[in-house]
Amino acid sequence: QAQLVASGGGSVQPGGSLRLSCAAAEYIVSSNCMGWFRQVPGKEREGVAAIDGFANTRYADSVKGRFTISRDNAENTLYLHMNSLIPEDTAMYYCAADPPYVTCRPDILARTPRVWGQGTQVTVSS
Repeated sequence: QAQLVASGGGSVQPGGSLRLSCAAAEYIVSSNCMGWFRQVPGKEREGVAAIDGFANTRYADSVKGRFTISRDNAENTLYLHMNSLIPEDTAMYYCAADPPYVTCRPDILARTPRVWGQGTQVTVSS
């Protein structure tokens, strides 16, 4: 069974930066829709960013200009670079994947991901 292992979360002050990583075992990062969603207890999942097999990227309006999704095909790893973090970014972050024939958008990926792994906690506070 494919596994996605997220890491890199932590506690930062507002304005700080973090880089999340997602190591994919048995799931090809380069050819599938890959992305990140986040969830706060008691709230619905929120799609954050997605990247398709052609390296097209899409972002939620709430993170545009601050977050960047990327991947390292050689390492089969997905990244989320988060800058100018604000308290509203506090959540558990999950990486997820969908087949290449699914529309690759973060909101769609968050609703029904084919594969996702354990999350990594991001806390932004002063």
